Amino acid sequence: MMRYKAAMRLLRILLLLLLVAAPAAAQRSGMYDVTGRNPDGSDYVGTLLLQQVGVSSFRISWTIAGNVIEGAGMVSGLMLGVVFQLGEQTGMGMYELRPNGELVGTWTILGSQATGQETLRPR
Repeated sequence: MMRYKAAMRLLRILLLLLLVAAPAAAQRSGMYDVTGRNPDGSDYVGTLLLQQVGVSSFRISWTIAGNVIEGAGMVSGLMLGVVFQLGEQTGMGMYELRPNGELVGTWTILGSQATGQETLRPR
């Protein structure tokens, strides 16, 4: 468990270093419909609640198949970087904000050899 906490801390630091602290002008808090593909190729759907909690930081809550996954994110320009906890595994992802308001990105679990894809559509 200590290793995962250290990994989460490292990911947060990396996000801060990699992303310039400037909010995406078109980014907004609210509910999103989620469609995605897991690294194993299986598809999923759900919802996501994006709540702005700072100039460029967000609290994120996915609900997938009745399971709630909590995370945090930071925007820079048209990019949203996220970290989340999936059980005892640490996940991370990068999303691009599209002109229609959708966020399209990829995600992975720390140490995994594969990535998943996800699209967030504003309601």
